[in-house]
Amino acid sequence: MRTSEKPAANAAGLSGPASRKLPVPPRERKPALAALAVLLILGGALATTLLVLRSGDRVSAIRVTQQIGAGQKFTERALEEVKIAGDGVNYVSWSQRANVLNSFAAVTILPGTLLTNEMGVSASTELGEGKATVGLALKPGQIPAGLEPGDRVQVIYVPSRTGQGETRVLASSALVFTVGDRSRTGNSGQITVVVDSSAAPEIVAFASSGEIAVAELPGAR
Repeated sequence: MRTSEKPAANAAGLSGPASRKLPVPPRERKPALAALAVLLILGGALATTLLVLRSGDRVSAIRVTQQIGAGQKFTERALEEVKIAGDGVNYVSWSQRANVLNSFAAVTILPGTLLTNEMGVSASTELGEGKATVGLALKPGQIPAGLEPGDRVQVIYVPSRTGQGETRVLASSALVFTVGDRSRTGNSGQITVVVDSSAAPEIVAFASSGEIAVAELPGAR
């Protein structure tokens, strides 16, 4: 009697459910991200177009090249002409530089600043009644490095010998009006400061004997 044989296994592998492939979920579409990408592309193209269209719509303005202290008069070498987009900001036109040179800085103006009408005044707020300018020739150790016009300093009496009194402040917030030309004199200790006229005689007397030092006030511009 013949014995029945079991069917052979599939040569390619198992023939049961294990041989079937797992279903792959359909790729999810994100229409919101696609729309955002389109908007970004369109926005970039629009911005580029506006820049190109406005590139020829430029006006001459005034840029400050040197620090100008509050109350100081504008000078020719502290101003330069630049071209900017005419976007309605109240910048001073280069054609008005003659008026600017007859005015004074209302606040301390740093290099690189585009001049606006609010930065200038017709009369100095520092060189008015009750003020005096005092020249100081200071030695190393009596003046901080890097002082610029428009900085604020304390003017301090420093006795040269003991027994001549104590160190004290003669001017608590003096405006540095000018700084010596380092390229020509090589001496950065020559400065002119604006102080109250009542303090000027004492400062001059101590300066003549080399008993004056100044300390910068960085936060007092």
